[in-house]
Amino acid sequence: MKAIFENSLLVRAILCLCAWYHEGAIAHFFARIREAYADSRFRRLWERFCAAPPCTTANSGYARIAAALRRLVVCIGTAVRNSLIYRLCLAVWRPIVHVTEDGFVGRALRFAGMRGLLLICLAMYLPLDYFIRLAANAGYLPSFIASGWDEMLMLAAACYLLWHTAMKRAPLQLRTTPVDAYLILFIAVGFFLMCAVSPYPSIALDGYRAVVEYLFWFFLVTRLIEDDRDFAIFYGALITMALCIALHGIYQFIIAAPIPASWVSQTEQNVRTRVYSLTGSPNIMGSLLVLFAPMVAGLAYYSRKMWVKVLAVCGTGMMCMCCIFTFSKGAWGGLVVAVLVFAIFLDRRLIALMGVAGCGALLAIPSIANRITYMFTSDYAAASQRAGRMVRWATGLDLLHESNPLLGFGLGRFGGAVAMQNKIIEQNEEFSYFYMDNYYLKTLVEMGYVGLIAFIILLVGMSLWCLRSIGRTKLCETDRTRVLAVSLFSGMCGVMVHCYFENIFEVPYMMAYFWSMAAAVLYLGYFRKTRKA
Repeated sequence: MKAIFENSLLVRAILCLCAWYHEGAIAHFFARIREAYADSRFRRLWERFCAAPPCTTANSGYARIAAALRRLVVCIGTAVRNSLIYRLCLAVWRPIVHVTEDGFVGRALRFAGMRGLLLICLAMYLPLDYFIRLAANAGYLPSFIASGWDEMLMLAAACYLLWHTAMKRAPLQLRTTPVDAYLILFIAVGFFLMCAVSPYPSIALDGYRAVVEYLFWFFLVTRLIEDDRDFAIFYGALITMALCIALHGIYQFIIAAPIPASWVSQTEQNVRTRVYSLTGSPNIMGSLLVLFAPMVAGLAYYSRKMWVKVLAVCGTGMMCMCCIFTFSKGAWGGLVVAVLVFAIFLDRRLIALMGVAGCGALLAIPSIANRITYMFTSDYAAASQRAGRMVRWATGLDLLHESNPLLGFGLGRFGGAVAMQNKIIEQNEEFSYFYMDNYYLKTLVEMGYVGLIAFIILLVGMSLWCLRSIGRTKLCETDRTRVLAVSLFSGMCGVMVHCYFENIFEVPYMMAYFWSMAAAVLYLGYFRKTRKA
C-alpha cells in the first residue's frame, strides 16, 4: 500500500508542484526575507516589543486592588471553613460524593474537573443555545431558561472562581493583565454613555448589556484556565464543536438546504444554497469558521503524530470549503486575513497555497466567481445604493450627525439587535430600522466618537498584548506552544476584519468565543503552567 501510494499520480503531481515551488521566484523571495530578518532592525524591534514586563505588576494600582480583594475573599473563606454550617454541609456532601463518584457525573468531574466542565460548556455555547431554545419552543423547558441560561453559566463560573479562591485552591499568581484596563475603560465609557444619552432607559440598559456583558468572559477564562490540561480541554472542545458545525454545513450544501430569496440577489440565482447550520445566518456561519479554521490547522503543525496531522489537514480543508459555501464575501475576506497572519508567523508557503486554492475554487465553482465579479458591476453598485450596505452606512452616519456625533444616538436605539426588537421611532419612507452590517459603524452611531475610540483602543490594546504573548512563546522541537497561540490569534484577526462588513459581535456566542480565545492566548504567553502528575 505504501508503494502504491508513493507511486500514485496524485502524490507525484504534489511532489512536482513542491519542486517547482522551491525552484521558483516565490520561494527565493521568502528565502531572502528569512536571511535578511536575522540581522534586521525589525527583528530587534520585535524582540524589544515582546520583552515587555509580565502582565502582572505589583506596583500597579489595579494589581494592588485585585490583591486586596483576593485577601478579602480568602479571609471570608477562612471564616466560612471554621463555621458550623460549613462543617454540617461538608458532612452531608461527602456521602453524596462517595455514592456518585463511580457514576457519569463523578467520572466527568474526575476527568475534566469543575473548571474543565465550565470550559466545555463555554466551548459548546452555540449548540447548547440552539438546543435549549429548541426545547423551550417545544414546551419542554421554561422560556426564562432559554433566555438566561448563558447568564447562569457566567454566574456559575464567577461563583466557582470565588469559592476556589476562598478555599485557597486558586494559583497564587494574580491573573491581572493590561487588557483588563482596556476592558474596564470601555465598560466605564459605555456606562457613562448609557446614563448620558438615554431617552428610553430600559432600551439603553438592554443596549449596554448587549455590548459589554460578554466581555466578562475574558476575566473569567483568564482565571478558569489554570494549567495546560485546562487549556487542552478548552481547545479540544472548541475544535470539536467547530468541526461538527462544519460537517453539518457540508451536509446542507449537499442536500441544497432551502434558503430565503433575500439571501441572494436576482443576478445570483445560480447559487443553489448558502450554508448556515445552527447559526441561522450564512454570514455568522462564515465568521465562526474563520475563527476556528486556524485552530484546526494549527494541530497539523503542533502535533508530531502523522494521523493527527492528516486529520487536521482534512478538517481544515472541510472548514475552508464550508466557509466558501456560505457565500459570505465578508467571511472570505476574513479568511484571507486569518491565513495571512497564520502564514506570516508559521509557514509563508501557505500564501502561495492559498492563491492556488483560490484560483482552483474560482474555476471549479462558477457561482463563486460570479458572486465576486458581481461586486464590480454597475448592478451591484445600484443595488447597494438602493438597499445595500452603502445606503445603510450613509443613513447611519446621517442619523449620527443629526443627533450628537460625540456621544452618539443612544445605546440600543439603532443599527443592532436591541433596536430591531424595540423600534421606538415610527418608521416611514425616510426612516426605517435595519442592521448596520458594520459593527464599528454601529458602535459609532450608538455610542458616538467617544464610544468608538474606546472600542478601537480596546481592540488595539488586546491585539498588541496578544502579539507580545505570541512573542513570549516558544517554537522549537520540544515546545511548539507558539503554534497554538498563533492559531487562536489569526482567527481573531479574521473576525475583526469581518466585523467591518457584519454585526458579528451582536451575536452573544461570537463575542464569548472571541474574548475567551484572547484570554487563552495571554495564558500561553504569560501564565502557562504544566500540571504536576
